Amino acid sequence: MNFDQEILRILTLAGDNGLKTEKIARHVFNSCNSMFTPLNYKDVHSYVSQFLIKNAKNPSSIIEKGSGHGVYKLNFKDKLAEQLILKFSPQKEQTDFDETTKANNSSDSQLSLTLFD
Repeated sequence: MNFDQEILRILTLAGDNGLKTEKIARHVFNSCNSMFTPLNYKDVHSYVSQFLIKNAKNPSSIIEKGSGHGVYKLNFKDKLAEQLILKFSPQKEQTDFDETTKANNSSDSQLSLTLFD
C-alpha cells in the first residue's frame, strides 16, 4: 500500500482534531508492515514527518497543522478533502444491501419445505 494514501486515510478517520505525527507514523507502519515486506519504523516515521511538513507548508494543501506540537489534520475547507472523506468513509449503501439480502434469505428459509417431517 502507498504510504501517502495511508496517511490520508488515517487523517480522514482522525477527523477535525487530527493526530500527532508519532501516532500517524505508528498507524502507517502497522498497516503497511508485513512478513513479506518488512519495514523499518525509523524510515516510516521520517517519511511520514517529511510528508506532513512538506504538505502543511502549502496553504492550499489538503493537510494543515492542527493545534499543538506535531499535530496534523485535514483541511476540510478544501474540495479534495471533501472527496477524500467520501472515498474513505464506510459505504452505507453496502450495509443496507447486506441487511436486505439477510432478510430475504431468512424469509426464504421459512418458506422452504422440509423433507424429513
